[in-house]
Amino acid sequence: MGAICNGIALHSPGLIPYCATFFVFTDYMRAAIRISALSEARVIYVMTHDSIGLGEDGPTHQPIEHLASFRAMPNVLMLRPADGNETAGAYKVAVLNRKRPSILALSRQKLPQLPGTSIEGVEKGGYIISDNSSAKAADELRKEGKTVRVVSFVSWELFEEQSDEYKESVLPASVTARVSIEAGSTFGWHKIVGQKGKAIGIDRFGASAPAGKIYKEFGITAEAVIAAAKEVS
Repeated sequence: MGAICNGIALHSPGLIPYCATFFVFTDYMRAAIRISALSEARVIYVMTHDSIGLGEDGPTHQPIEHLASFRAMPNVLMLRPADGNETAGAYKVAVLNRKRPSILALSRQKLPQLPGTSIEGVEKGGYIISDNSSAKAADELRKEGKTVRVVSFVSWELFEEQSDEYKESVLPASVTARVSIEAGSTFGWHKIVGQKGKAIGIDRFGASAPAGKIYKEFGITAEAVIAAAKEVS
């Protein structure tokens, strides 16, 4: 499937091919994705079921290391949108990038529209959703007098391409109390959160269970964010 998309993109650059499957099955098309990157082919890989949240299919179908591996692959845009606004933004970015393939990691779960997200923000890779946020974890921290900034990191590659001034405006070097949370490997996150920060994620294989239960068991919760924020602040 990936090879066919490469053929379409390279034979007829006016066409924009896309293919879709579970994110974990990029293991089977990794060589084709790498050829997309090497060949500067504008292929859009729409990868669903992006985490342990896919549930009862269990660890064989639950991606863990895949995000980190594609962030490490040259000339690939790895995009993980958080809601409908960011998905639209990610698709726009994928269409406009003519010289590199894009991978969109999408959830199986229904996702609410989050306050502060935007199509335009995705173009920067990472952007501020809110300062002194009113989200669940942030609310708890505000009660203790803490100021909280929530940043959405849709694409590490796009963020790295921004100016130093922009990156500093989003992640000030003076702020070392940083916490990342992602349903996937924590590999690479300490580059962003720093030595004093905390990276919440999943560094083991998944398990078979309903999405809500497995997220709680693996510590991907608002409570975990609150505890980590208290540790670093």
